[in-house]
Amino acid sequence: MTTVILLVVSVPLAYWLAYSKSRIKPVIETLVSMPLVLPPTVLGFYFLVAFSPNNAFGNWLNEWLGIKLVFSFSGLVIASLLYSLPFMVHPIQSGLAGLSNSLREAASVMGKSRRTTLFKVLLPNIKPSLLTGIVLAFAHTIGEFGIVLMIGGNIPGKTKVASIAIYDEVEALNYTAANFYSAVLFIITFSILFLVYLVNGGYLKRFWK
Repeated sequence: MTTVILLVVSVPLAYWLAYSKSRIKPVIETLVSMPLVLPPTVLGFYFLVAFSPNNAFGNWLNEWLGIKLVFSFSGLVIASLLYSLPFMVHPIQSGLAGLSNSLREAASVMGKSRRTTLFKVLLPNIKPSLLTGIVLAFAHTIGEFGIVLMIGGNIPGKTKVASIAIYDEVEALNYTAANFYSAVLFIITFSILFLVYLVNGGYLKRFWK
C-alpha cells in the first residue's frame, strides 16, 4: 500500500523538482531528503506528538473526522509514506532530469499538455528509474523499524510488522523464529534488488537474445 501511494504522489513531485525553478525548490528538496539522514526515532517522535489526541491537530482529527492515527494501521501507513518518500522521489527525479530537453520541447510544439507529456513521453523513457524507485521504496518499507514501532506500536494482527516481530523473538530468546523471519526478509529483499539490477543492466535482454 505504501509503495502504490508513493508512486502516485512521487511522480508529480519528482517532475516538479526536476524542472521547477521556484525559489522554494531547495526547501522542498531538503524536506523530502531529510528522512535519509534523520534517525527514524526523531521522525517517529514528532509524528507521535502531532498525531496524539492530546495535541491540537491530533485532537481535531479524532473529534471532527473520527480519525485516530496513533497506534493504528492508518498512522503506520502515513509514517511509512513520509519516511520512504525520498527512496521513490530521488530515482524518478534523477531520471527526468537526465532526459534531453528536446523531448519536452517537441511535445510542446505538437500541442501536448504537460500531463500528456509527462505520462506519454517522459515516463516511458525513464522506466529503469521508475522500477528503481518502486523497488527501493518497497524494500525500505519492509525493513522499517523505529518509526513504525513508535507510531503503530506492536499490536498483533494490526500494526505488528516483520521487523518488529524479529525484535520480539530475539528479546524472547526465540532465535529459531527470529532466524526464520530474518531469512524470509533477506531472501525477499535480495531477490527484488537482484531483479532490478538484471533489468536495469540489460542482462535479461541479453539472455533472451
